[in-house]
Amino acid sequence: MSSLETDLQAYLDYLRYERQMSVHTLDGYRRDLEKLLEHCRRQKLKAWEEVTQPHLRQLVSQLHSKGLSGRSLARLLSAVRSFYRYLLSQERCIHDPVNGLAAPKGLRKLPKVLDADRAMQLLDTEVPNEFLARRDHAMLELFYSSGLRLSELVELDMDKLDLVEGLVQVQGKGNKARIVPVGRQAREAITRWLALRLMTAPQDAAVFVSHTGKRLTPRAVQLRVRAFATRVLGQHVHPHMLRHSFASHLLESSHDLRAIQELLGHADITTTQIYTHLDFQQLSKIYDQAHPRAKRKQSSE
Repeated sequence: MSSLETDLQAYLDYLRYERQMSVHTLDGYRRDLEKLLEHCRRQKLKAWEEVTQPHLRQLVSQLHSKGLSGRSLARLLSAVRSFYRYLLSQERCIHDPVNGLAAPKGLRKLPKVLDADRAMQLLDTEVPNEFLARRDHAMLELFYSSGLRLSELVELDMDKLDLVEGLVQVQGKGNKARIVPVGRQAREAITRWLALRLMTAPQDAAVFVSHTGKRLTPRAVQLRVRAFATRVLGQHVHPHMLRHSFASHLLESSHDLRAIQELLGHADITTTQIYTHLDFQQLSKIYDQAHPRAKRKQSSE
């Protein structure tokens, strides 16, 4: 193993064992930093100290030309920046080539959401009293009821779920815990699922398990959500779309951005503000349909 690989593996171990990052987040860091590692190999660099800002600019340019979005490049640079902070702290490097380097800006896409009627259609469908159907329905209800991230639902253990009080405690990004409410219908769906969960003799404390009693993987949850939604709605739905729908529908009703920030576990409210754009789109649609001047304009075209 080269010096580059040794340092990178030490950093990933640090994130896993000392920072206690989730498997999902750790995989993201690994993928991004392996792009840098491969670039260093192509440039015949032998140590992280040899990496300069021009090297990083070249990597960003190459990835951008291959279609990697500005958001993905910003995430990659964030991973590299964190990695170099670690190297500096371990005296494995004396400079930070990422300092002052920014990713090319791209258009920020608004998240896709289900409208309220489609969400109700998805969740109010008749569910047979069978293992997979009850489990999958409970997962969808919890995603939409509480706005959980995929990693948060996968890592959820039984002792973090309080169906009597209607609360769930989750570990968010940066290993930050937060408590969010669980709605009545989600509690009912989870209660029905837990009765079937016992039949698997679960091997760990996970709320959502497979037929063999093992914790579900993120990929398994994604596939089950997509299959359920395709069957009921005839469209592709992913877990984050349900989280987006939760936030968007809550904002439409409450207009309380700070509360939604807390419920979603966003460290920065600017992240939550994306939902104000969705809300404005809805207001614009209502305006176009209802305002006399808007109607007059449309009729004259």
